[in-house]
Amino acid sequence: MSFVAKEKKIRIADYLRSLGYSPVKQQRVNLWYKSPFRKENEPSFKVNTEREQWFDFGLGKGGNIIALAAHLYATESVPYILKRIEEQTPHVRPVSFSFHRQSATEPSFQQLDIVQLSSPALLSYLQERGINTALAKRECREAHFTNNGKRYFAIAFPNISGGYEIRNRYFKGCIAPKEISHIRQSGEPRKACYVFEGFMDYLSFLTLRLESCPQSPDFDRQDYMVLNSVANVSKALYPLGSYERIHCFLDNDRAGMEALQQIRKEYDNTRHIRDASHIYSGCKDLNEYLQKRAETKKQAQSIRMKTPPNKPGGFRL
Repeated sequence: MSFVAKEKKIRIADYLRSLGYSPVKQQRVNLWYKSPFRKENEPSFKVNTEREQWFDFGLGKGGNIIALAAHLYATESVPYILKRIEEQTPHVRPVSFSFHRQSATEPSFQQLDIVQLSSPALLSYLQERGINTALAKRECREAHFTNNGKRYFAIAFPNISGGYEIRNRYFKGCIAPKEISHIRQSGEPRKACYVFEGFMDYLSFLTLRLESCPQSPDFDRQDYMVLNSVANVSKALYPLGSYERIHCFLDNDRAGMEALQQIRKEYDNTRHIRDASHIYSGCKDLNEYLQKRAETKKQAQSIRMKTPPNKPGGFRL
């Protein structure tokens, strides 16, 4: 089955749920949401579950799931839109499991408990990704939940609205609401903010900084922002306006470049914006760079080679 045919079977409500959006109310076949395109107090975004059509009364526009993704990712390229929906499909399936048969209003997470990150399986998974587990325990929590009568657990990274990005070895998803994560340091406001697409990249940065500068990693010299999806870049623009310098550690792909361009379009004339993706050139993202770096280091150690800790070109920003 081609993906064009497959995506027509993905319900808009399930797709929105995978992005972290839940309906505020239901009126027969209509689900009402707070718009994913802006902040609002009253829902103005309607999904007709019978016709699989949406309409945003604020925009005065609507359509099918492809039209929705086109607005979310700010592009008219159908191949790119289909690719983004396909990439999001794993977010839907593992969380909803049998989402074609699931009620549109049934929550994806029941009996949710958020506890301290301590599962050996999750910590082992983080180690495989090259992440320093002590840093992960400081930044993340652990989510335990029930789905279809079965118990699951995952790493949980908090956002600014009380939701969580969740991930384990087998899936990633979101406990609504879907939002950015903004880590502000205490004391005087910082002049710089480092922006990441996902929390694995944020944890990768902290790990790399600690490895390069174990005595003084200076984690608190700047604030941090994790988009938790490039679709959230519009939500990040206003809080980013309070910084003089914005360093972007976004993915080396089209979506990452488009997110960077949105930030530059908003602030290029008034803020210093740095594209830090050259640091991990040749890798999809910062976490892939970390994993390759760790593998290279392991190979070097196996032949008893040592790298000076202050070697020029090391990971330092």
